[in-house]
Amino acid sequence: MAVFSLSGFDLDRFVRETLNEDLGVGLEGGGKDVTSTSVIPADARFSGVMDSRDAIVVAGLPLAEAFFRALDPDVTIETLVNDGDKVAAGADLMRLEGNARAMLTAERSALNIVQHLSGIATMTQEYVLAMRGPGGNPSCTLLDTRKTLPGLRVLEKYATRMGGAQNHRMGLWDAAMIKDNHVAVAGSVHEAVRRAAEAGVKPIICEIDRLDQIEPALEAGAHHLLLDNMSPELLRQAVEIVAGRVPTEASGGINLDTIAAKAASGVDYCSVGRLTQSAPAADVGLDFTPL
Repeated sequence: MAVFSLSGFDLDRFVRETLNEDLGVGLEGGGKDVTSTSVIPADARFSGVMDSRDAIVVAGLPLAEAFFRALDPDVTIETLVNDGDKVAAGADLMRLEGNARAMLTAERSALNIVQHLSGIATMTQEYVLAMRGPGGNPSCTLLDTRKTLPGLRVLEKYATRMGGAQNHRMGLWDAAMIKDNHVAVAGSVHEAVRRAAEAGVKPIICEIDRLDQIEPALEAGAHHLLLDNMSPELLRQAVEIVAGRVPTEASGGINLDTIAAKAASGVDYCSVGRLTQSAPAADVGLDFTPL
């Protein structure tokens, strides 16, 4: 198995806790797959093929492999494509051969993660293509957001990278994001940014929803402006005012129908929360054959 490593992510712990949840470890009567252990002989073996029923961008195969290996260290696995690959409907993704009970017990966890992450990667690529296609901006970069499922942020943000996006801040710790509620308490955009700058925070991202907030934010030391819920025309005006002094980001009200026009305004980035918040699961299946 190839090494799969993400900063801030413990693969062994994730696999263990996911399988323990499915097996009911620690619960009365739990700790086993009652169906497989009662129906499948202990020495039975299966071969299997994981495939995609739709055209998708693949993500999560190393995690699927880890689930199977956790329950059957001797399982034979042939990965046929790589994360980040775009495959056609009907494409085979992985072939497996191993202990039948172990493969059945790991199946759901393995499929769940591939379906979820591939769904995110596939939607992300759709947004990248729409943003950079006709009427869009080939130089604009798609960003994800913090709108992720609790406990899955590192994996979901990995999936957006597989689809062609770039990660925004990973959490509350690696950049200041000054939004309207921070401004309301501080009293003004200028004062909110000034306080963050005085505290030595870098980078400082400041949400702007009016053109007259741009200069106060820049004057106080903002490193990046998030232009919130602005029309393409207002975005163009904002980009002109900023004049390249800091990166600009369009955010809010962005979907597949609007992203090209937003990107064409000249912003450096478009951020889309629905990449991780609303992506449907990819249709990936796994069929087993007794040996």
